[in-house]
Amino acid sequence: MVERVIATGQALELIEGLKAAHGELLFHQSGGCCDGSSPMCYPRGEFKVGRNDVRLGDIGGCPVYIDGDQFELWSHTQLIIDVVKGRGAGFSLESPQGVRFLTRGHVFTPDETAELAPLASVGA
Repeated sequence: MVERVIATGQALELIEGLKAAHGELLFHQSGGCCDGSSPMCYPRGEFKVGRNDVRLGDIGGCPVYIDGDQFELWSHTQLIIDVVKGRGAGFSLESPQGVRFLTRGHVFTPDETAELAPLASVGA
């Protein structure tokens, strides 16, 4: 099964630290507001998932959502959540630590597309 969203080891380490400080988390792949197209990390329950949002999967035990319209554009791409130095301009929890989450992409091969994990859920 090919996952639609994965995270690097560095991102998973940061997620564990953020979970220890803030409890359960949720990610939403931004579509351009606030910090461009960065993945935004929030305490679970503090971000309202919309009816048009698609759940791509989980990273570090945290659900990852994307707007349905944006998903249609990126549906051929695996999102790889990474961490880079520098502060983001949004409201994501990692901002005060001098790092930010960053989405990298991998275009699925035809074989990978045939093995895609089913979508976990649509909307909330």
